[in-house]
Amino acid sequence: MESELTAPVMLTGARGRLNPDAVGWARTPLIDTAGIDGRRSWGRNKRWEYWNVMTPRHVLALTVASLDYAALAEAWVLDRETERVVASSETLLPSRHVELPATLGDGPARARMGKLSIDIDPHSPGDPTRGTRLRASIPGASFDVTVEREASHECLAVVVPFNRRRFQYTVKDVALRAHGTLTLGGDPIELPGDASWATMDHGRGRWPYDVTWNWGAGAGVAGHHVIGIQVGGKWTDGIGVTENGILIDGRLHKISEELAWSYSRDDVMAPWRVRGGGLDLEFAPFYDRVARTDFAVISSSTDQCFGHWSGSFRMKGGQTVRFTGIPGWTEHVHQRW
Repeated sequence: MESELTAPVMLTGARGRLNPDAVGWARTPLIDTAGIDGRRSWGRNKRWEYWNVMTPRHVLALTVASLDYAALAEAWVLDRETERVVASSETLLPSRHVELPATLGDGPARARMGKLSIDIDPHSPGDPTRGTRLRASIPGASFDVTVEREASHECLAVVVPFNRRRFQYTVKDVALRAHGTLTLGGDPIELPGDASWATMDHGRGRWPYDVTWNWGAGAGVAGHHVIGIQVGGKWTDGIGVTENGILIDGRLHKISEELAWSYSRDDVMAPWRVRGGGLDLEFAPFYDRVARTDFAVISSSTDQCFGHWSGSFRMKGGQTVRFTGIPGWTEHVHQRW
């Protein structure tokens, strides 16, 4: 059985290795990650903030990351109707011109690289349970989005132990209301606050060199319920800790079972299936965001498919919640880093 963490704990011990007391999952971001600072295990530390906002017309995304030997920043905008993309990404070796908080909520995340500017500001520094302001500016586009977060809203925080030297702390926060302004080509567009959903992926850890993962997320309304979907696979297989759960009206229903993912690597636009732990999902993609890099020793391959989730979740008490047309994404990623 997975352990549920209910009190604050350090991710690493005095020698910089994984603290066994931190292994498990939590409904709030309880983990102090100040030990992932690049001074120990240089080259293996991975720190990032990723945010995604889906609206009926657009998808917005931004990333600020440090991999010790490199800094990465990206802002990305998709027009769902025309499939026009406006984006800018930068990679700097060695890592510089990015700012990341030691622990989630302790301060801002920022990037300044060329004509790309990103600011991620918590509404209340030191309190990660409050909302966040997201700003990005790139040639041809900018956005200023406020993400609202109820104090009672739960997330999924998980510490995954590959071993004592390699481990990952991830916080997936889904089904967050968002509103603000997107500017494309000088024209401001108001994001509908009743139909815009934000997702956060916060990561701190030390990864193995070669890793493959699946991640799926989504949010929307089904009947009288707000549904948040958070599923993953491959990178946690056989470890005993998963990053799977469903949010219903802000309450997390943790799924400890490994899920069965079914999809075609040759045709990622075909339907995907995700099943297990009371969950039965089908995902229908409408757009594949492809990213490929290959620098021999360092390489990355990503298919992030945006689309809609449909299916059902059977809760432990026997009640079944059904939903259709929940906007979100799935992805298949292979990293050598």
